[in-house]
Amino acid sequence: MKTVFAAALAAVSLCGAGVAQDQDYLNPAQPDGADLPDGLAHTVFASGCFWCTEADFEKLDGVVEVVSGFAGGTEPNPDYYDVARGRSDHNEAARIIYDPAVISYQALLDHYWRNVDPFDDEGQFCDRGSGYSPGIFPVSAEQAATAQASKQSVQALFDRAIVVPVRELDTFWPAGVEHQDYYETRPARYQRYRFGCRRDARLRQIWNGVE
Repeated sequence: MKTVFAAALAAVSLCGAGVAQDQDYLNPAQPDGADLPDGLAHTVFASGCFWCTEADFEKLDGVVEVVSGFAGGTEPNPDYYDVARGRSDHNEAARIIYDPAVISYQALLDHYWRNVDPFDDEGQFCDRGSGYSPGIFPVSAEQAATAQASKQSVQALFDRAIVVPVRELDTFWPAGVEHQDYYETRPARYQRYRFGCRRDARLRQIWNGVE
């Protein structure tokens, strides 16, 4: 999760929106995005380990915040270890808060596909189990239609089935503070994990040479 203050946002002209400190986004989030400042939008993606999903999206211009958390399940306020160990029906996921005047939902989808193994619905990379399964969680009918069309476009590139589901979002549950910005707060451990999981090696294997 980026630490973003109103002054910083004004400096990069993100619609002049005043986004408060990180703690403001460590609350359950509904699809309507009622907690967002005017002019900002959100969506939710799951691509395995949420530390990696967060790091992958925070580099994009127009992305204001990325929050690691959980989506897709039924129980309230899921526990990290329950999700990681498959004792929950939630997925590790990330909430992407963005300025649609700077980056489109389609561009976020394009970035998502290049950072997920679209053939694996039983986990992602070295992380196995339902808690690490991928998924796209649109927050509106418009996003859902765009996501389905994007999935069909990706399917046309391969002769294997794309198994990433497009699922309705109920509630996004943020993970604890210790999981936010993990790639920045624990960079050495994060890099060891990401390299050891062979995430980037697998992504290169899938996507290199794919137009």
